[in-house]
Amino acid sequence: MEILPLIIQLASGAVGGNLAGKLMPKASMGTIGNSITGILGGGVGGYLLGMLGMGGAEGASMDMSNILTTVAGGGVGGGVLMTVIGYIKGMMGKKDE
Repeated sequence: MEILPLIIQLASGAVGGNLAGKLMPKASMGTIGNSITGILGGGVGGYLLGMLGMGGAEGASMDMSNILTTVAGGGVGGGVLMTVIGYIKGMMGKKDE
């Protein structure tokens, strides 16, 4: 695995996690929480796309389509994971009240 696609996935995952936090304030965990969760989701999302043969991580060249696919996979993965964890955290907080 090359390092540049991984860095792109992690950075776009952080952006995706923060964007999801802004769009869904009930699921938001704050900027740092959204970023960390987004980074994890970006890595997982990019890895899954690579397994399906659609990510730039396994490709020999980093052309524009591979870069855009890597950014999209990382951003969506980060946003989805942040949303899921945010809502689970919110539901656990309601039980304690």
